[in-house]
Amino acid sequence: MSAPFGELTTLADRQLRIGLPKGSLQQATFELFEHAGWRFSVGARAYFPSVDDPEITAVLLRAQEMPSYVADGVLDAGLTGLDWVRERGVEVVEVADLVYAKQGLGLYRWVLAVQEDSGIHSPTDLQGKRIATELVNVATRYLESHGVTAHVEFSWGATEAKIPGLVDAIIEGTETGSTLRAHNLRIVDTLMESSTRLIANQEAWADPWKRSKLENIALLLTGALTARQKVLLKMNVHKDNVLAVIDALPALKKPTISHLSDNIWHAIETVVDQHTLRDLIPELKRRGAEGIIEIPLSKVVP
Repeated sequence: MSAPFGELTTLADRQLRIGLPKGSLQQATFELFEHAGWRFSVGARAYFPSVDDPEITAVLLRAQEMPSYVADGVLDAGLTGLDWVRERGVEVVEVADLVYAKQGLGLYRWVLAVQEDSGIHSPTDLQGKRIATELVNVATRYLESHGVTAHVEFSWGATEAKIPGLVDAIIEGTETGSTLRAHNLRIVDTLMESSTRLIANQEAWADPWKRSKLENIALLLTGALTARQKVLLKMNVHKDNVLAVIDALPALKKPTISHLSDNIWHAIETVVDQHTLRDLIPELKRRGAEGIIEIPLSKVVP
């Protein structure tokens, strides 16, 4: 049992049991935690990663299973998709929204898809049809919201290959849509967008020490994700060009400016979005910036 509010958690109780997703998200999750400050390692066939934090014990589970184990208290917390939380219909605390995926940053979409030449063009066209998906409960609620009765069956995999021979439509997850296009499928509608969530059960969240630990993890994971999209820019600027350079600089707040030893040149540094660099650096050069340095970041904590 967790210690109630107002009592100190004993050292023996200071273990956070956390589930990490096994499969396509495993490597991306390990890399994210490493940037946040935790190093996990595991053998190719092992399920219990070691971590350089004695207050954490971890287990690898399929994301589909995670919500139930967390909600039932088998685990204090876990990382899983919002889609699987909705599919299981369990009550958990969503501690953090961590927008990353196996191919990088981005949301995971669950879409209704059909053969390119299918006569199905809207959800109402699914009346009496056969649909394959892993998200049976989500799909059933979706059809009900459109007043449609159809046969929804659980798909054990290779869902895209079941059209058109086995089913009329599928509800499938996709990051880019490339696999669907490769199978000559057309997206009819998007049911939901999902991202990875750090979730916890109610009892763990009510424990002061576990809640603090989870909030710290969430803060640093979010900071690591933010840093992936940003860099630190440093440059030297003649005093006559400072205003022109600053005017071109986006920043989290305001750029840092410091005098160099001769008071004629200034050092300027600021954090900017990585995707702006191809246009920003040439513009800064034109405005008089010199010695421009781009530095990758590990964490950005607002």
